[in-house]
Amino acid sequence: MTENHERDAGSEPTESDFVDYGIDERPPLGESILLGVQHYLTMVGANIAVPLILAGALGMPEPLWPRFIGTFFVVSGIATLAQTTLGNRYPIVQGAPFSMLAPALAVVGVVQATNPTGMADWRAALLGLQGAIIVASLFEVAIGYFGLLGRLRRYLSPVVIGPTIALIGLSLFDAPQVTAATQNWPLLFVTLALITLFSQYLDSRSRVFALFPVLLGVVAAYALAVALSLAGVYVPGTSGYVDVTGIFEAPAVVVPYPLQWGMPQFEASLAIGMLAGVGASIIESFGDYHAVARLSGVGAPSEKRIDHGIGMEGLMNVFSGLMGASGSTSYSENIGAIGLTGVASRYVVQVGAVVMVGVGFVGYFGAAIRSIPDPVVGGLYVAMFGQIVAVGLSNLKYVDLDSSRNIYVIGVSLFAGLAVPAYMGNVAAAAPDGMGGAAFFRQSLANVAVVGPVLGTKLVADTVYVIGGTGMAVGGLVAFVLDNTIEGTRAERGLEAWAEIAEDEGDFRTAFERFGADDTDPVKGD
Repeated sequence: MTENHERDAGSEPTESDFVDYGIDERPPLGESILLGVQHYLTMVGANIAVPLILAGALGMPEPLWPRFIGTFFVVSGIATLAQTTLGNRYPIVQGAPFSMLAPALAVVGVVQATNPTGMADWRAALLGLQGAIIVASLFEVAIGYFGLLGRLRRYLSPVVIGPTIALIGLSLFDAPQVTAATQNWPLLFVTLALITLFSQYLDSRSRVFALFPVLLGVVAAYALAVALSLAGVYVPGTSGYVDVTGIFEAPAVVVPYPLQWGMPQFEASLAIGMLAGVGASIIESFGDYHAVARLSGVGAPSEKRIDHGIGMEGLMNVFSGLMGASGSTSYSENIGAIGLTGVASRYVVQVGAVVMVGVGFVGYFGAAIRSIPDPVVGGLYVAMFGQIVAVGLSNLKYVDLDSSRNIYVIGVSLFAGLAVPAYMGNVAAAAPDGMGGAAFFRQSLANVAVVGPVLGTKLVADTVYVIGGTGMAVGGLVAFVLDNTIEGTRAERGLEAWAEIAEDEGDFRTAFERFGADDTDPVKGD
């Protein structure tokens, strides 16, 4: 650890030699700004993709797109500040969830098909979506703050958590930014090679390379793409092309604010559909908490920390609904950045969040981020999500890998977590024109003998469809059931070894305990 690291009062050295800046450490402000931007740079692809997909599905007028994109960054920054300050206090970025995108698109389709409001279809659909997110998120608030999820922790061994985290990383192995038929493989390879060079080969040569491999790699690859585009090597319509003029055509300032699109519309059936997305988001976040704890060099999260994290995510989902975004959840991308850079500082993530709130009001920023070509994002995905896969598998060091029951549970859950989402994707592809994947799946279940009337209901079918399309949810549920029903000892399952390194309930203090109590003695990891 270098001498210029400024540590919060009372914090203890990190438990991992791998971490350069621990959770409670504060790098100098200038360095923290760059490190914070780097954390956010890892997730801009996802945080831009969701609003772009949603705006296209809504049919939103293009002049409104920069403000719509800016809203997502403002919500992301505020949600991250709330989570790192008042929630579970892990150095984890919050952003727009893909797990809620499928039900969101289903809500949009339903409202636009039956629009009774007299408003433009895009506005009516967005307001219906806002109402559905707000209502569904209130259930997430209750699940978190009533302690329902934390109580499951005692049944979750490394045999369950390992495959779940690995599937978070594997979920994007077939993302179009990586596997598109028109992929610009040289540019993707350059991006990946630069990140690898800075993080693995040159990290010991300079702290700049060690701390900023993602920022350096992406900026250098983007600059190369811009140069080749201006030189005419990359032409419009080809993978890797950057439209520089489009950046300056965006409005200089956009002003997102609550209820900017109008008053949310509330309909029970739409809210029920969104519950599936919220459920998948909760499962994903549960795995993310364990992954960030592992990479940050601290013990597995306590029940209290998990509950307050999920509760805060629910509150920020409500806030997202009021702002006109599509929800908020923990992001796996910046967890991968911790693995590459060794920067697990909460302060760094908070500084980055403040920057994101600011740039959310700058139209040029959204346009610039939107211009990052897919091959650059794809190279970033390979590096980031590969790290997360490895983190998940590293949890298996606590279990008995000579045990046939453990091998069976791990193998089946990983396979199911890849196969079932692929099946759901095939269902969506086979849907007739004009019918979404969720509606086609619902129709198919309704035709099942005897139980069809139950399976074909919107609540059951949409829940199965959304969770079935989320790899970490499928794998986690399969592993949970098998691990808790197949006979095995606590030592065999890794529970005893994990208990030795897990944080105590007293290691985490809630915001009320920290700000409202007279006792100001620091507690490790709070």
